[in-house]
Amino acid sequence: MIKNFVEELRWRGMLHDIMPETEEMLLKESTAGYIGFDPTGESLHIGSLVQIIILMHFQRSGHKPIALVGGATGMIGDPSGKSAERNLLDEETLQRNINGIKSQLERFIDFDSDAANKAELVNNYDWMKEFSLIDFVRDIGKHLSVNYMMAKDSVKKRISSESKEGMSFTEFTYQLFQGYDFLHLYNAMDCKIQMGGSDQWGNITTGTELIRRKAAGKAYAMTCPLITKADGTKFGKTEGGNVWLDRHKTSPYKFYQYWLNASDEDAENYIKIFTFLDKATIEALIAEHKEAPHLRILQKKVAEEVTTMVHSKEDLENVIKASQILFGKSTSEDLKQLDEQTFIDVFDGVPQANIPLADFETGVDMIGALAAKTEFLKSNGDARRALKENSISVNKEKVKEDYIITKEDLINGKFVILQRGRRNYFVIRAN
Repeated sequence: MIKNFVEELRWRGMLHDIMPETEEMLLKESTAGYIGFDPTGESLHIGSLVQIIILMHFQRSGHKPIALVGGATGMIGDPSGKSAERNLLDEETLQRNINGIKSQLERFIDFDSDAANKAELVNNYDWMKEFSLIDFVRDIGKHLSVNYMMAKDSVKKRISSESKEGMSFTEFTYQLFQGYDFLHLYNAMDCKIQMGGSDQWGNITTGTELIRRKAAGKAYAMTCPLITKADGTKFGKTEGGNVWLDRHKTSPYKFYQYWLNASDEDAENYIKIFTFLDKATIEALIAEHKEAPHLRILQKKVAEEVTTMVHSKEDLENVIKASQILFGKSTSEDLKQLDEQTFIDVFDGVPQANIPLADFETGVDMIGALAAKTEFLKSNGDARRALKENSISVNKEKVKEDYIITKEDLINGKFVILQRGRRNYFVIRAN
């Protein structure tokens, strides 16, 4: 059964530009459509997640998604939205990036079932590698005028920019290559629609024009808005850089925290864009959040849904436990269950001191741990008073003055957590 894919995106705020008759065409029959992914890194980031979710909606609506990894166009570099030309990637790096992206896409989209609309994964290098320059210029280039190509916003912005370099011929040809991808998929896979971010409108419509002129066919285009944040900072960026889908680049804990720290305004947009909750559920959550914003209902729900989708339910449960370590009730057992990267993320910014691993063989006394060896407390006297007041914990367990810290106390064989009161933490690192 074909569902209204366009309407689904429209109410979620995920529709920017659409060619006339596209919605009607998609309601008539199951259609193949594609989105391209640029292999500039081994992992996609959460900006790419928008496009992945569009393909997921496309498939759930009864259509056939095609995910194109740009092995050929990745060697050129898309000028859309760029103020300077990118460094070109060598073939070995590109292949490594393509393999990483393929494995990620397969987690979200059904490529393996027997369904008629199962997804396809394609690499434009497969059809571009044998194409000679003469053949490309003769068979493709002649169908689009320079005037047509110069009129594209991505080209005009680069040429009129303050950059002294302007725009290279390499980048100028990018829209021709992307246009040919659409033509190839139209002919080979009956692909009738290309989708992407709003900055891709010029490249996508070049493809529809090429199909009209070269194949006398009718093709369609649709874009979604580029995600922006209410405070003007770039979506998907933190002080540490991009928020990646790869757990080794962005841990599940930091991934979860990114969504949890969203503003109210952003969370109201994110819950529509990044979850598959239905309209009634989302409207109820927004209303509930507005009644008690301090509970951060929207942020928590978005963080839960997206972390589960990108990582797993188990990862979600682990990061929620980790999040409670600093600000909620937790035990020494909770601490010991943290993997090393999550531990580092949770205690990022907490004061630290190094103590030689050998010292833990004989044992580190509490006065030394609190004062002389770490300077967590100002003096031995201050340490003794705190211990007598029963206000000091080692790995979340209250201790007395005679307690000795040994290797058995080391979390992941490396860390000990000292704590005074509820919020005053200190990390000892054994080295």
